[in-house]
Amino acid sequence: MKCNEMKRVGHEPLPPTLGRNLFGRQVYQLPGLFAYAKHIIKIDGKSGLFNGLAPRLVAGTIGTVVHSKVLQVMSSSQKKEEGSLPHVINETTKEMIARSCATIVTHPFHVITLRCMVQFIGREAKYSGVFDSIITVYREEGILGFFAGLIPRLVGDVLSLWICNLLAHLINTYAIDDSMSHTGEIKNCSQAVTGFFASMLTYPFVLVSNLMAVNNCGLAGGLPPYAAVYPTWLDCWSHLSREVSNMHAHADSHLDIVLRILYYCCAFSPYPIAQGFRECLTIPAFLISFFLSFSFFLRAI
Repeated sequence: MKCNEMKRVGHEPLPPTLGRNLFGRQVYQLPGLFAYAKHIIKIDGKSGLFNGLAPRLVAGTIGTVVHSKVLQVMSSSQKKEEGSLPHVINETTKEMIARSCATIVTHPFHVITLRCMVQFIGREAKYSGVFDSIITVYREEGILGFFAGLIPRLVGDVLSLWICNLLAHLINTYAIDDSMSHTGEIKNCSQAVTGFFASMLTYPFVLVSNLMAVNNCGLAGGLPPYAAVYPTWLDCWSHLSREVSNMHAHADSHLDIVLRILYYCCAFSPYPIAQGFRECLTIPAFLISFFLSFSFFLRAI
């Protein structure tokens, strides 16, 4: 987790290595999770891999309680036909409200978690514990400091949830026949697949949220040359959009763009700011083609 979050703010301490992609073409590849883990262990020891764990556990615990309590309050006796579009919309709305409440309540701990990890970049020790970090944030930035990056995170969560549930509903309704064998397993699989691609599609919001959580907070990872200083999250989004445009302007060919998209979609760890943002913005075309192929495959079973 720590490796991924630092890479999301543009920190790449290890150089890329020459390797081959799925098509046998030589390309430069960024190191993976284990290489970065070894790098952290070499500098901070094994305990360095667990920086930010305490606030993360607090956020997870509080988030789970809030989420379940909100769902209990919103539960009603009104029943809709399970699997119908009104039922999906109703359940998604409840889940959206519950997730949003949990996100808002736990975001201060999410900010502290990120800063505990990102201070590895500049070798700072500004954020050491949950309570000390709360005092530090409040003293330097006030209440608003606890909610840095909240809006793009909320937007990304809401979009991801609706995209996942609506796409899964469309696939289960129009691409899967109830007469098929193992219908339940196939529907669960489609839900998992749509969830994965929905998270990939909304990754730019996660990226912007994490950048704003550490932006200009006094840590080296949130200041130049590692990151620009952004007045608002919209300025951060605009800056990354310009980076995307510049990279597309220098792309070798359309085939090269497609290969890059496929390569990054298959990667388990996020890539640097501009690369990851660029690939996520171009995923819709890949997403559409995937679901078309998936629906034809299900009908052929």
